[in-house]
Amino acid sequence: MEKKQISTDKAPQPAGPYSQVITYGDFIFVAGQRPADPETNKIVEGGIKEQTEQVIKNLSAALEAAGSSLADVVSSRVFLSDIGNFDAMNSVYEKMFPKPYPVRTTVSCTLRNILVEIDVIAIRRS
Repeated sequence: MEKKQISTDKAPQPAGPYSQVITYGDFIFVAGQRPADPETNKIVEGGIKEQTEQVIKNLSAALEAAGSSLADVVSSRVFLSDIGNFDAMNSVYEKMFPKPYPVRTTVSCTLRNILVEIDVIAIRRS
């Protein structure tokens, strides 16, 4: 097996020296997605709910480019600039990710001018 880089213009391009998506066998690793509109590369307006929705849309586009979907996500990590936004983020996350939900870790950390970032690991469908 070898790792393969995948990229799509339907999700924001990396903001640094990292890959948007890497596949290794049936595993798909999607870099942390920020709440940027991929057409304008600007952070979406609104609060945590709007930003979470855009992040998950970006994840979905990246997964689709790798032959997968949100339904195939087995693990996610959510990074919040303010843990006080947890409930609002969680309400959007719950509506957009299908059951069974992936395992998840949520942490509060410093983010550069965004409220939320999420990365995922998924399995490619056979």
